[in-house]
Amino acid sequence: MTVDVYLTPTELDATLRAEALRGLTASPKYLSPTLLYDERGSELFERITELPEYYPTRTEFALLCENAGEIADTTATEVLVELGSGSSEKTRVLLDALAPTLRTYVPQDVSEAALRPAVRRLTAEYPEVEVHGVVGDFTASLAHLPAGGHRTIAFLGGTIGNFAPTERAEFLTGLAAILEPGEWLLLGAGLVVDPSVLVPAYDDAAGVTAEFDRNVLRVLNDRFGADFDPDLFVHRAVWDADNEWIEMRLEATRAMTVHVPGLGIDVDFAEGEQMRTEISAKFRLDRLAAELDAAGFTVRREWVDADARFVVIAACRRR
Repeated sequence: MTVDVYLTPTELDATLRAEALRGLTASPKYLSPTLLYDERGSELFERITELPEYYPTRTEFALLCENAGEIADTTATEVLVELGSGSSEKTRVLLDALAPTLRTYVPQDVSEAALRPAVRRLTAEYPEVEVHGVVGDFTASLAHLPAGGHRTIAFLGGTIGNFAPTERAEFLTGLAAILEPGEWLLLGAGLVVDPSVLVPAYDDAAGVTAEFDRNVLRVLNDRFGADFDPDLFVHRAVWDADNEWIEMRLEATRAMTVHVPGLGIDVDFAEGEQMRTEISAKFRLDRLAAELDAAGFTVRREWVDADARFVVIAACRRR
């Protein structure tokens, strides 16, 4: 097993510091979704994926289970690179299906603490596969991903929806640039569905998503010495029909000034002011195919669930 580190805790802290400063001083205010996923945030998100309202994770997993054989036949993958792999739990279905051709699995994640035990487990479970972990930010360190072999980059979980359109175009173009012609992108994306289904997925009745959202304020307190009172903010999930994305926001219940000594700023909130913490864009198949085409990919296969809520796409880097 191998783990290459291209993002140290100090570098990650500097990145988060810059993102937090930029977002808290913007108008309107926003935060990077990266700040949502400390240890507590990751635990809360795992709980979210098990909620009845939150369909994306289980729908994507079902698509992978049902179609892993076709994915393997389509891509003939020798090297599987997974961006934002986390624990790599759902990837096992792909590793099993790709066994006839797979030589190397490359999990990439921003957290070295999460990646190393995952690499150890997978090395033990798949002794015939070389497991090569990469610690880095997938938006900034694509060039560090191993080359060689017939590669498939897997970007699953609907995470592509967390990018604004210009960021998404830049990211997809960057992926195409590091792939050789004939190599593959395996992409999971949420589809546009009725807001009556979509909004509850991001604002569940049990309040787990609200707790997850407010946890970002605790992250700011812990990292930067801020004095946010999370109980003074309420979670909002808003469907933006024009942009076709969900926005998660935190709304101040009263006017306040928050001190953030670690960033050297004080932040004023008006009563009712909202701060965006995440976007989750949803897609139409033709629009997503057009974005992939513009980046240098050709969609070869699409697997969509029966309710048309989620898609897994195999897109080939054009020759």
